[in-house]
Amino acid sequence: MSFKATGPKTRPDRVKPIPPIPSPLPSGWTASTNYNTTSHRHRSTSNASTDSTTSFHSATSQHDNFHDPAEADPAPSANAEFAKADYSSAISTYDKALAELPTYLDYELAVLQSNIAACHLKLEQWKEALDACEAGLNGLERELPTKKLSATKNKEGKNGPQPNGAKSSSDLSGTDDAEFNGTPQVNSPTNSNNSTSPTARRQSITRIRIKLLLRRARARSSLTPQSWSHLAGALEDYKTLATEPSYLSQLPPSDLATVRKALVELPPKVNEAKDREVGEMMGKLKELGNGILKPFGLSTDMFKMTQDPASGGWSMNFDQGGGAATQRK
Repeated sequence: MSFKATGPKTRPDRVKPIPPIPSPLPSGWTASTNYNTTSHRHRSTSNASTDSTTSFHSATSQHDNFHDPAEADPAPSANAEFAKADYSSAISTYDKALAELPTYLDYELAVLQSNIAACHLKLEQWKEALDACEAGLNGLERELPTKKLSATKNKEGKNGPQPNGAKSSSDLSGTDDAEFNGTPQVNSPTNSNNSTSPTARRQSITRIRIKLLLRRARARSSLTPQSWSHLAGALEDYKTLATEPSYLSQLPPSDLATVRKALVELPPKVNEAKDREVGEMMGKLKELGNGILKPFGLSTDMFKMTQDPASGGWSMNFDQGGGAATQRK
């Protein structure tokens, strides 16, 4: 089956493109300066796209800034507040820095706790200062243990050099003696992240430990009422500072004088507090004993404990009024 066309063969005309709409040339232009409208449109579109991209990046850099100035390390501003004697504001700023630091940065956290303790001591908030010192010392114990058994196992501390990028903390420099009796001095500390030497890091940890021990001893000895345990704890801190060679080598002269003075003044206070508390305890025990013995017609006054100077043994004497019965222990 086939088809056969009849008639003359003709070729259809090409479809002519739609001519561009003529636009008048600006005054001063000639035909030689004419340009291709389509090319111009392409360039205009390209320029517009480039301008849009530039505008987007410009808007991003101006409005979508991901660096919040409030996220900067607040420790320097806290140091400035401390220098201005605005201790309450400094504590708040240090607390903010404390919340932002990772929990594994024991040294940096201890530095902030030491600064917080210094602020509380200035405000005579002894209990809060003691708590801050305890937290800082516990962190340093994890970082560089002082116990001999742990020290041989972890000579360079628990964590070693910290990873780069962690925030550093600022330490309130200046000795405790000068700090509490004069103008506080604020210094930028040695950044533990940049210190690759284990010896340098150990010295930094020891320096902060000295400050925490001094501040804890001051807080313990200033707590009211002065208890036997707190005074004995303060005396123990001062003894530690006076007997440990690594502490003595870093103690400034003013702090060394403070330690020596405390070692002379504290022992009588410790003994006085001990006698007072033991007397109070014995009085309460006597009152309790009388309550138990009263139904039997007895009293604790009938029982007296005496010590034999020769043997060191104790004997209990029972005196019911007429005679005395002695029972040796």
